[in-house]
Amino acid sequence: MTRTADREGDTANVSVVIVNWNSGDMLRQCLASLATQLVLPDIVWVVDNASSDGSAHCVHEFPNCRLLSPGANLGFAAGNNLAFRQCTSEFVALLNPDAFADPCWLAALLAAAKANPDCASFGSRQLAAERPEFLDGTGDAYHASGLVWRQRHGKLQQPEDLQACQIFSPCAAAALYRRDALATAGGFDEEHFCYLEDVDLGFRLRLAGHRALYVPDAVVRHVGSATSGGQHSDFALYHGHRNLVWTYVKNMPGALFWLCLPLHILLNVVTLLVFAVRGRGHVMLRAKRDALKGLPAMWVKRRAIQKKRRASIGGIWRVLEKGLSRY
Repeated sequence: MTRTADREGDTANVSVVIVNWNSGDMLRQCLASLATQLVLPDIVWVVDNASSDGSAHCVHEFPNCRLLSPGANLGFAAGNNLAFRQCTSEFVALLNPDAFADPCWLAALLAAAKANPDCASFGSRQLAAERPEFLDGTGDAYHASGLVWRQRHGKLQQPEDLQACQIFSPCAAAALYRRDALATAGGFDEEHFCYLEDVDLGFRLRLAGHRALYVPDAVVRHVGSATSGGQHSDFALYHGHRNLVWTYVKNMPGALFWLCLPLHILLNVVTLLVFAVRGRGHVMLRAKRDALKGLPAMWVKRRAIQKKRRASIGGIWRVLEKGLSRY
């Protein structure tokens, strides 16, 4: 994978980061998709979180790919942060090993970044890998209650899905960030380990005054939760619902924190009851118990985050979802 110039003669000035853990042959397929990009990245960093399946052995088959092996499973958040410290490019793109990029993916993201200097992050049109007529998502949404979901997940593609639009934050399975904005925000919160770390980062970028854009021409085919047991596994349920509380506490600004707190508490109670009925109450109880244990540390982080806030309360309120359809 040799670096090339884009169509206007400029170097790509972008690094790609992939965090791998037991992804099998999907990592090779992912790297192969990067090798076919119309605009090739300057370098691809693959962080292998102590895989036991030998999946990272294929990295050396691809020129301009570099392997980072921390020797332990750092999680998605810390794994990405490890690679961020190696990056010197203007842009950093993230790609999951179970996401396979169309040839125009990186070129489309970079074109959007150049055309929208007020945006710090850019999301892809993610298609379901096995049924690409259906969407895997067009970006993450954040409700005033703290509920998070991926926009258009599982929906049949429609003409409106081909229109660029503002989103709350991109899904980090396939996203582009300005490296200086990432550095100022401090990267991912490593205590999240995985799940909602991208929404948390997106919230902090918004508080810093940045916007996020959905780029429909940047297409990937995404398997989704391929190595963590699926979106409804105990692992995903625990981390997602623990981190849901931490993301709200750290980021919901000023008066909105207190205004929306009853909704946030109600959301946690209702989800706990729903999953208890489904026989998953033990996982949810552990998630909420550990979320409460972590509140003192999150409150310290909140003070630092809110102290640097540049976005207005009204501006944040306008980008929050407020309907009840997700309930």
